[in-house]
Amino acid sequence: MFYVYILYSPSSDIYYVGSTDDVERRLEEHNHLSENSFTSKHRPWDLKVAFDVSHSRTVALKIEKHIKRQKSRKYIEDIIERNSIERLITKFSSVG
Repeated sequence: MFYVYILYSPSSDIYYVGSTDDVERRLEEHNHLSENSFTSKHRPWDLKVAFDVSHSRTVALKIEKHIKRQKSRKYIEDIIERNSIERLITKFSSVG
């Protein structure tokens, strides 16, 4: 199963959206790997929400990219508050 997840950095007051097949591993990597990356500059990260979206990595990536393209904090906070992305799962699962 592939997941779309949203992280929050209290130190930087920003959100990060990603996709993975192992949410706990990815959270650990975002918080502890010593690479020079976007997420390494904004530690620590808290997991706000994770959604199991599909057995297809492609669908998870499409949903992740869609959310990122909105460039909207409000959009992300609405997803967290609703605790649902069912509409996006339906939309991107039916796209060929």
